[in-house]
Amino acid sequence: MNGYGAISRVYDRLNADIDYAAWADGVENAFLKIMGKKPELVLDLACGTGRMTFELAHRGYDMTGIDLSTDMLMQARDRQKDENILWLNQDMRSFELYGSVGAVVCCLDAVNCLMNIKDVERCFATVHNYLDPGGVFLFDVNTPYKFENIFADNAYILEDEGVYCGWQNYYDEKTGVCDFYLTVFEDDGEGYIRYDETQREKKYSERQLSDALERAGFEVVGFFGGYDMSVPKKDTERWYIAAKKV
Repeated sequence: MNGYGAISRVYDRLNADIDYAAWADGVENAFLKIMGKKPELVLDLACGTGRMTFELAHRGYDMTGIDLSTDMLMQARDRQKDENILWLNQDMRSFELYGSVGAVVCCLDAVNCLMNIKDVERCFATVHNYLDPGGVFLFDVNTPYKFENIFADNAYILEDEGVYCGWQNYYDEKTGVCDFYLTVFEDDGEGYIRYDETQREKKYSERQLSDALERAGFEVVGFFGGYDMSVPKKDTERWYIAAKKV
């Protein structure tokens, strides 16, 4: 599993282009299409700094956020005002809740951070265990196309005001694992502080993920190319996956 100690302070600034409101619109639309109603209790699994957790809480859902990184959860807690959100520092493969929930969301390719299919299956089985009958599981992954063509062995620069991130990838075609070597410089007002961190993700095929969901007791609703449940293309970089507990 990945750690997000160094990058947690600037994570949201480096992902400032993500439209969480539009994403949450898609989540709510999926709830209505698949379940025919909006659930009351929702779990945001691998919630990170809680951007989606807060977005859904502001729409009236009773939210729980789980993440393995205490640093990311601290960023979420620091942002919290009067929202009624339960934060839990737990592993997405073996978390425990006080009761079941109507839906589980898991955003920004957290499933790719699981390094083998057995861990993916453990995660899916735990999600299934805590979902109400008929409950929906929505998650996304980086596609094989993205690993092979966008990540590959490429280097990228991410910048925001006061933050600079150099990002070098090393992709192993045999294992399907991509290592990301990140160097972040943050302006603290007196100079720049440097953080170094390594992240790792693993490629999974549509068949692998579908089989794992079915073994866990889910009905696969579909693999989509966007928040709007559109049909994915050959060069789609992210699959949005919907499954229903049966």
